[in-house]
Amino acid sequence: MAKISPLMIAPPLIFGVFALTALVQLRSGSDSTLPSAREGQSAPPIVLTEFAGKPGFDDDTLRDGEVKLVNYWASWCAPCRVEHPNLQALADEGIPVYGINYKDQLENAESFLSELGDPYDGIGRDEQGRMGLDWGVYGVPETYVIDGEGTIILRFAGPITQRVIESTIRPALEEAAVN
Repeated sequence: MAKISPLMIAPPLIFGVFALTALVQLRSGSDSTLPSAREGQSAPPIVLTEFAGKPGFDDDTLRDGEVKLVNYWASWCAPCRVEHPNLQALADEGIPVYGINYKDQLENAESFLSELGDPYDGIGRDEQGRMGLDWGVYGVPETYVIDGEGTIILRFAGPITQRVIESTIRPALEEAAVN
């Protein structure tokens, strides 16, 4: 009978410890949202490059008295593709959605919208990600609920799913409407 060496047991044991630690971390965090220093503050200035052939938007748009969503997205972002039909559904309900194409190639962004549809009332490009830094963007997708005065009510990092719409986005839209 072959003798089992401690060196043979160590890798699976180490993997098991890491897996158990990861599982505990995932289950312990009921609030998985990333913090935002911008919530409750005025939205930073809009400084975007034009998205050819599409309507743009500016600071006045964010302060026009209407509640709205601002969505950072990119064609290279798989979760952006997943959330896109949900943004379209919100836009179809009459919720204004404004898009910021983040660190993307124009041709790729145009193909993305041509393939999946364009839910955006206005759109612009943050080619270098400088505006994203001002907004506190960690990565795409990220969506902000903005009240009619231009105040950030919510920052949501990650794809907008049906569950997120019901549990997070709709309550923030309601809060923004009463502000």
